[in-house]
Amino acid sequence: MKKLFLLALLTVFLSGGNVSAKDNSKEPWMDPYVTRVNTLAPRASFFAFESEALAQKGDKSLSRRYMSLEGMWNFHFARHHYDAPEGFQLPGYNDSEWVEFPVPGLFELNGYGDIIYKNIGYAWATQFKPNPPYIEEKNNYTGSYRKEVVVPADWKGQNIIMHVGSATSNLTLWVNGKQVGYSEDSKDAAEFDITRYLKPGEKNLICMQVMRWCDGSYGEDQDFWRFTGIAREVYLYARPKAHLQDIHVGQDLNEDFTVGKLSVALSAPSAKGKEVKLSLSDAKGTVVWQENRKLTSAETTFAADIDNVKPWTAETPDLYTLSVTLSDAKGVIESVRQRVGFRHIEIKNAQVLLNGQPILIKGANRHEMDPDGGYVISRERMLEDIRVMKELNINAVRTSHYPCDPYFYDLCDEYGIYVCAEANFESHGMGYDRTRLAQNPDFRKAIVERNICNVEVQKNHPSIIFWSMGNESGHGDNFKEAYHAIKALDNTRPVQYERAGLAKETDIFCPMYYDYNDCVKYSEGNSNRPLIQCEYAHAMGNSMGGFMHYMELTRKYPKYQGGFIWDMIDQAVRGKSKVTGKQIWMYGGDSGRYPASDHNFNCNGIVAPDRSFHPHAYEVQYGYQDYWVKGFDPKAGTISVYNEKFFSGSDNVRMVLTTLVEGRKADRQVVDNLVLPQQKTTAVQVPAETLNAVLVANPGKEVLLNVEFMLKNDSPLLPAGYVIAHQQLALQDPYAAQTVAETAVPASAGGEVLVDSMLACYELTAGNMTVTINRRTGMIDYLDVNGRPMLADGYGVTPNFWRAPTDNDYGGGAGIINRIQPWRNPAFDLKSIRLEQDGASARVTANLDVVRMDASLVLTYILYADGSLTVKEHLDVNEDAKHKPMPTRFGMQWVMPEEYAQVCYYGRGPVENYIDRKESQHLGIFSQSVAEQYHAYIRPQESGNHSDVRYWQVLNAKGEGLEFKAHGPMECSSLNYFPSDLDDGPDKNARQSHSGDLTPRNLTVTQVAQTQMGLGCVNSWGAWAEQEYLLGWKDREFMYTVKYIK
Repeated sequence: MKKLFLLALLTVFLSGGNVSAKDNSKEPWMDPYVTRVNTLAPRASFFAFESEALAQKGDKSLSRRYMSLEGMWNFHFARHHYDAPEGFQLPGYNDSEWVEFPVPGLFELNGYGDIIYKNIGYAWATQFKPNPPYIEEKNNYTGSYRKEVVVPADWKGQNIIMHVGSATSNLTLWVNGKQVGYSEDSKDAAEFDITRYLKPGEKNLICMQVMRWCDGSYGEDQDFWRFTGIAREVYLYARPKAHLQDIHVGQDLNEDFTVGKLSVALSAPSAKGKEVKLSLSDAKGTVVWQENRKLTSAETTFAADIDNVKPWTAETPDLYTLSVTLSDAKGVIESVRQRVGFRHIEIKNAQVLLNGQPILIKGANRHEMDPDGGYVISRERMLEDIRVMKELNINAVRTSHYPCDPYFYDLCDEYGIYVCAEANFESHGMGYDRTRLAQNPDFRKAIVERNICNVEVQKNHPSIIFWSMGNESGHGDNFKEAYHAIKALDNTRPVQYERAGLAKETDIFCPMYYDYNDCVKYSEGNSNRPLIQCEYAHAMGNSMGGFMHYMELTRKYPKYQGGFIWDMIDQAVRGKSKVTGKQIWMYGGDSGRYPASDHNFNCNGIVAPDRSFHPHAYEVQYGYQDYWVKGFDPKAGTISVYNEKFFSGSDNVRMVLTTLVEGRKADRQVVDNLVLPQQKTTAVQVPAETLNAVLVANPGKEVLLNVEFMLKNDSPLLPAGYVIAHQQLALQDPYAAQTVAETAVPASAGGEVLVDSMLACYELTAGNMTVTINRRTGMIDYLDVNGRPMLADGYGVTPNFWRAPTDNDYGGGAGIINRIQPWRNPAFDLKSIRLEQDGASARVTANLDVVRMDASLVLTYILYADGSLTVKEHLDVNEDAKHKPMPTRFGMQWVMPEEYAQVCYYGRGPVENYIDRKESQHLGIFSQSVAEQYHAYIRPQESGNHSDVRYWQVLNAKGEGLEFKAHGPMECSSLNYFPSDLDDGPDKNARQSHSGDLTPRNLTVTQVAQTQMGLGCVNSWGAWAEQEYLLGWKDREFMYTVKYIK
């Protein structure tokens, strides 16, 4: 029945013509029943070479049967489709006034049309209302291409195919003035047999036309830039009349995963009577199986058991090479190479099992996007993306939300990345209810066809372990049919679809943005399907707070097997600031008049557009690592290490132990011969005597142990010495038991404090420090050392309850912004101020009301005889207040002259971190410039914070400056910006701002805080940080000491 069903589907959906009772007089670009005209049926991605030797090299550019059409074409751009040139496809057409245009290349990134980004809704949202399949010609950019080529004369007598890897949104093809065919589906290749239109050995005119929108665009409403043009390879290739039409490689394992179950189904209807030779070689080139056979029918199947096989996993991407060679009495006709990875995928006991193991999906979503090329991605960039995944311990990728360039899957096979391969369909803009395309019969053909195409082209890749039917299109009969179509083609892999929920048409429960409680509830429930979030941990701007909580749940509940972070790469494109002339990353709304835009909502990357790491990338790297220290036993001299991997040990890993005393390196030891079996905790012998000696020699001091797991030798993409996992242990932590009294009050010292009480101010002097406190405001106006100002002219020391909002803060909309807004620029009303003096110290206490809030603030300044200044900030709120705005920071702001351009601190670093995103950053002493503290997120926002700070020093080039030290850990930052410089006001979307628009101030703005609000990551459109990381409306007290150092 499955075979009959599949044949029926192939007949209806994949024939070259228009099989429909609809009126075909309509233009194909507005007829959903016409998706492909005269295209070849989809097949596995491979190139057939003229010799076995060339096939093994795998480089089609070396083949005489390949001819690239990439490069410059003659091009005409029409902003409106009705202005497209008529008759341009004819040989005599005069194109002398046309321009040259690159193929591949996108209109908008080459100066034609507006760069538009839209999340929910279509790119035409400001022009006309969605009414599928209706599309307007106005603003429907249309590119017309012409190119003369000479096809090799020796191609005569062979089939000549034109391959266009990706055309958005559609493609019409002419050769020598005759229309060849038409295709939609912008992320799947279109191939046309142009043999009868060409004249080998002579000049031939090839013409193409690409439109911005067509009816197929209703199914391409993905959350990304809406570009137009040709994005992937374009070439001609020749095939002998007798050839291999398709190859389907089954690559399974037996029950104990030691025997490879190889099956090869050949489709070669034109090759009856020819000889075919199949051989399978291992990584060393040793042939482990081969078979020759004469083809007697159009379809031929081979099967073999391969003993002692090395299974494929992302940890151990062992590949075999299958060679399929067609020949006759004259010799080789053509030869094809396919990579084979034996693995078995199943769902059992509510878990996805790979080779019998319940793998964890440590994944990310990846759009194919380049900051300069847009959809045009080089092979080098694809390899870079794989390398970045390996660097960040990402082991899985979802091809959101369409098939990738075929080469990307080759890389996943080779380097070991699990793939959730998604079909190219999303109709988010049509909603999920009665207007959803999932239930619209007009789009049944497109939905089923695109899913069949996705499977047919990618079916031989061992890295693909799930199929995904699309994204955010609602559920309905069309996806139900697509599910059955996929299963008819391939019943070895699970199929998932997020909008199916728990319906039958998804084998995996794959929701989006389940919060922690939802994950726990599902994991403790009775559903028999694994939980793998297709999107989670929204990495927009300064985000990923709470990510480690997701990882804790993943490791706790067997049914919860992970998910795919949204998303891997910021989708911004490179531009230039209109304010500063510096580079910026452009996002939605930066181009065009009245653009359809969702602003910077396409910038949710773990990494920046150029693939440089955002600070939160290090938290992902840490959360996804595979080696974990579970304990240290100083008496036994062992460290317990858990290897979270499922298929590999630690042959290429060494463990490095670095002991820190008060943040400074005291000792370093290397453990080279690690034996860490997978999925086990192992006690590793370490030099305990050395560690204990450090503890004995440093009583009462903080002693830390950094444990790093690094590569001993180069791996395929990572160099020797690369740290793949790390952890910090506190061997001796005096800070945990400290009290305010122990740390805030300095030891008694000789000398005295001089006080000058004036009407305007109190001037306190001790040692080399003079502090001037304004009697009208209760604030410090001046702090001088040896007569030199330590505060910038015109700036005093002020309480600060505000941070520049992050994208997640803004994403909460009015609910969050209104709740925190009163703390943006609070006013204070001084109620009283008093001076107390006892000779060894002087104390000034200021009592203030917080204007328009039911709260008061007490500021206390104590200057001691040794010249140290203790500052205490106490907030008292009325718990019964009607309005309870929540601060986002609790601390004070110090503004210092620009010469104090260095920081040295003992805290978590070196990368910025926050109360709910700090595990990846260990305690230590770090010296950095103030200029490098600000991380250039796509839009300006809070940046540069460091948590668990023991002390924070702001210094000039001579090492002179101020040191801030609190009772217990505090949070600090020093930037060349005020929070207001990074703050886009109540509605960030009211303006277009970029980090490249900023001009650093000639000041050092230091925030000394007890704490600030967490970042959160559940989503960026309403979720708060976890409750424990919110500051809330409550009393708070913060005390710290300031002293001059040199």
